[in-house]
This record gives sequence, C-alpha cells and structure tokens, in this order.
Amino acid sequence: MRIALCQLNPTVGDISGNLRLLREALARISSQKVDLAVFSEMFLVGYPARDLLERGWFVERAEMALGEVAEISRQAGVGILVGGVARKKHPNKGKGLYNAAFLFAGGKEVFRQEKSLLPFYDVFDEVRYFDPAPKVNLYNFNGVELGISVCEDAWNSPILWGREIYQFDPIAEQARLGAKIFINIAASPFWTGKEEVRFNLIKGHIQKYHRPFVFLNQVGANEELVFDGRSFVLDGAGNPVKVLPGFEESVQVLEISPELKMPNSVSYTPIPIIESVYRALVLGISDYVHKCGFKKVVLGISGGIDSAVTACLAVAALGPEGVLGVTMPSEFSTPEGIADAEKLAQNLGIEIISIPITRIFHTYLDTLKPHFPSEENLIPDVTEENIQARIRGNLLMALSNKFGYLVLSTGNKSELAVGYCTLYGDMSGGLAVLADVPKTMVYELAQYINREREVIPHSIIQKPPSAELKPNQRDTDTLPPYPVLDEIIHLYVDEVLSLTEIVGRGFDRSVVEWVVKKIDRNEFKRRQIPPGIKVTTKAFGSGRRLPIVARYEH
Repeated sequence: MRIALCQLNPTVGDISGNLRLLREALARISSQKVDLAVFSEMFLVGYPARDLLERGWFVERAEMALGEVAEISRQAGVGILVGGVARKKHPNKGKGLYNAAFLFAGGKEVFRQEKSLLPFYDVFDEVRYFDPAPKVNLYNFNGVELGISVCEDAWNSPILWGREIYQFDPIAEQARLGAKIFINIAASPFWTGKEEVRFNLIKGHIQKYHRPFVFLNQVGANEELVFDGRSFVLDGAGNPVKVLPGFEESVQVLEISPELKMPNSVSYTPIPIIESVYRALVLGISDYVHKCGFKKVVLGISGGIDSAVTACLAVAALGPEGVLGVTMPSEFSTPEGIADAEKLAQNLGIEIISIPITRIFHTYLDTLKPHFPSEENLIPDVTEENIQARIRGNLLMALSNKFGYLVLSTGNKSELAVGYCTLYGDMSGGLAVLADVPKTMVYELAQYINREREVIPHSIIQKPPSAELKPNQRDTDTLPPYPVLDEIIHLYVDEVLSLTEIVGRGFDRSVVEWVVKKIDRNEFKRRQIPPGIKVTTKAFGSGRRLPIVARYEH
C-alpha cells in the first residue's frame, strides 16, 4: 500500500483555506499512484479550535467540509484520512461533539474513528468540547486491517507518565482486534525534548505488538502552541523507514506493508535542543504574524541580550524588511549600549530609529512632583524606573497604532517568573517571544545565532545584564545569579516541587523562599502578558492556572 504523509500547516478556523491545502497536497502526489493520503488531527478546522467548537454555525461548516473531502476523494481517486469534528447523531447526553479521524474513498465516508482519550492537562482542555469514542474499531483498507487513532489515544503509556493515566488503552484494543498497521494522526505541540519522547513512545507500542506504526503530526504555530511536525513511520521491528523534517511542511510518499521488517530503513536523530527551540520560536513568530494579518513587527532594542535575540528571531521569521527596531535612550542608557543596538541593526540589515525619552521622563516627574509632596516620596525608587519602561511601551504602541505593526515584547521567562518586568511597559505588545525562554537559554540562543558569524555583537553577550533604569544598575543587584534562579524556577514551575524539596536539592533556603514568594506574588502580572510561544514543558499562560486571589503557605 502506498501512503502519502501530508504534514501541513492548517490555520484555526480557516476551513476553506485548509481544504485548499488538502487539494494542493493531493495535486502534488497525483502522479505517484497513492492509495491513502494521511492528514493531521482536526486538520479541517485547525488545532486547537477552542470555543469555536461551541458555535453551531462553525460546527455545521466543519461538517460540510467532510462532504467536500468525500467529493475530493472521488475526483482524486485516492483514499483520504483526515482529522475533523462531527456532531453525535443522538446528542441526548454529553457534549454532543467528537474529535475524529475520517476515512474517505470513492466519494464517500467509509469509516470514522472517534478519539477515545481526551487530554485534560497542561494546555489541553478537550473534555470541555468533546465526548470520548463510544468504541474502537478497525477498517480493512486495500486488504489491510488498519488501527486508526487520534493523537492522545497513543499516549496512555508509563513511558511518559510513569503510570497509565487513563483506564482504557485504544492501541492495546486495536492490537487485540487484529490491526496489522497502526496509524495515529496528531496535533502534538512542541516542547524541548518532546520529539524524542514521542519517538520512544511509538517505539514502545511496536515493542509490544510488532506492527508498523504511522505517526502523522501537524506542523505550524497557532497562538502560543508550536507544532513541530517530525512525522515518521516505523516498521514492525521498530526501525524508522521515513522521518519527515521538523518545523516545515512536507509531503512524502512511501510503500508500507504489514511486514515485520520493511526495506529502506533510515537513520533517526532528534533535532538538537537549542536548534529546535530556535526553529520553534522562528516558526511561532512567522505564523503568529502572518496568520493574524500583520506584515511587520516593531520592538525596542536596548543593546541588551533579550532584545538582541528577539530581533534576530524576528528577522529569521520575517526578513529584515519586516522588522523595525527602536532605540529609546534615557539619561541612564550607556553610550556602549546604544552603539551595540546600532551595530546589531546593521548586522541584521533592519531599519532602526531613535526616540530619546529623557525629556518625556522629566515631564512625567514634573507633572507628578506636586502629588509626591514629601521629601521621602521624591527620592527615586522603582516608581521612576517603571515610568521609563511605560514611556517606552507607549511609544512602541503608538508606532503600532499608526502603522499597523505588531509589537514584540522581549521579556524572558526568568523575569516574568519573579516579576522583574513592568506592567504596561516592557510587558506591552502583541506577542511575548521569549516568555517561555529562561535567561540562561537566551544566552544559548545567542551563541546558536552566532554559530557562523557575529550577528549579535560579542559585547552584548559579554556585558552584565542590566535594565539601565538607574545609574550603574545590574540585574544581580536584585536577582540571584541566573543559573541559580533558572534552576529554582524550573523545579518549582516545571517540576512542581515544593519549597522543601527544592531546598533538598542543595539550594540555599533563603534564596528558594525569595524566588518562590516572588513567583507566587506575581501571578497577577503574568495574567496580563501577551501570548507567549511555548517551548518548555510548563509555560506561563493557559497551561499553568493558579489563582491570583488566594492565601496559602508552603
């Protein structure tokens, strides 16, 4: 049986556009005598469609698209396996909607397999919209019994969780029913290391059941989620026979059979971590900007490492013509920092403009002075620092309003974790590029960007981090060293360890208490950040839901 792996980039809600992608993919393989073309989970509506799935008109349009795919299968003379949604025939109980894989051939729907396991953790909330499959079946296609499943249906494995988190295992049931080839269509979002986890997960199924496995994943970015693709086929002995590229669309055809060992095995090596993060961020920027209808972004460039890395990522995503840099020097900005910003812009080939803020800042101070009457209140503190950050945020938003540019905010995960950021200042923007990138990883990205030539000036990488909001300021005046801070944040936020458990890892108790307290108290700030691109196992945003108004002790 010849199958086509159609690893494509659908857009949420754009049903007509996603149908166009499907037709274009079939046109590309029209001369290759394909029996079955495979597309990703919820391909027709895009993943995640979220509360669009609660709109009756949207679900009706999604069901109409199924009829269009049926007709396409007749015209193309090829079987089409594609993800979509459909209402239950008798929705007297439950949500009344299924996330399903649909198989079309000869102008009609010949089979559908609803999703059994509905993820409920991290960024997933499928139990909000869908009912689980009433049963698991096989389908005989061209004489081969196919076990078709949808994403999470293959994830009930101790390899990932250390235990089975669901009471039912669809893959085991399909194996029991006699499936000869497994096919899993997925919308599995990226985080560091997940590619290898997925590969080992599927290989674990093969070690149990000794049958070939087709894994077809979505590629592209929708809001904070990036889908890395990296679809693959393993034979019944667990050897890779096809591995698709990461972070890009790809349509590839191969011959597959139920044989234990298929010919033409290929090598498989996971994409290195920092390269994968870099590519995820570039794809995240590109799709967010283009799918939202923007043509250009604007960001403040301070001469610091965060804005430098963000600018480089933006240029990789949009080209130099799609990026405007703005320096906004104050009386506390160093000449070296301004020179570094200009050198970076020159290296990237982007336009850069300068809007000094000293005069605006002093106008603010003069305006507020009558309302800060005591001598104590006139002593500069964080208030004056935040005013500068908010001036800069206002200037960037003014350029955005006037020219229709998207503002990129440049704060990193370490700063957002402990509140080392200013509401309505450096947190302003439409996309928080580094919101899930710890400071230590920002430096790793800078080294990766400079792997072939000096794009980011070495002076930016080597200088001590500083907000430059008061004389001789350094981040370490307020924060623990970033390697220490980032590890504590990882253990508390990603690993969900208690304060006592973190101290047990060898960290000073007073430092851990300070970091944990800062993380807890700044939830209100993080609730107001722009969408951020998820690259770690636990990002701030929809995947981490802690109350703002709460009183608890560690």
